[in-house]
Amino acid sequence: MSIKYTPDHEWVQIEADGSVTVGITVHAQDALGDVVFVDLPEVGTSYASKDVAGVVESVKAAADVYMPVSGEITAVNEELRNDPALANTDPLKAGWFFKVKLSNPSELDALMDSTAYDELVKNS
Repeated sequence: MSIKYTPDHEWVQIEADGSVTVGITVHAQDALGDVVFVDLPEVGTSYASKDVAGVVESVKAAADVYMPVSGEITAVNEELRNDPALANTDPLKAGWFFKVKLSNPSELDALMDSTAYDELVKNS
C-alpha cells in the first residue's frame, strides 16, 4: 500500500484491491486547528477528480475536501462523523474520511509522492 498526496492537502492510500482511502494531511489539520465538524459524502455517489466531496470545519475555518481521483464513494468514516477530533488526533489512520472505487486509476499518477508533498509544504 502506498500513499500519495494532493496539492489541496488530502492523502490517498492505495489499497491492495485497487480502491483508495482518503483523508486530510497532518499539515491540513495543523492549519485548521481543532476540527469540530465534518460533512462526508454519501455512499454510492460518484465524483470527478477535483469535485468537492466534503467539508471539514474547525474553530478557525471551514475547508472543502476535494475528490483526489474520479470514482464512487464506497464507505465513509462514521466514527469521524461522530468524533471529528479524530482528524486532529490521528489524521492518517482513524481520521480517514472516505473510501473510493476508482473509475480512472491512471489519475493516481498525477498525485505527489511524500518527497514532492514535503517540498510543497516546506515552500508554502
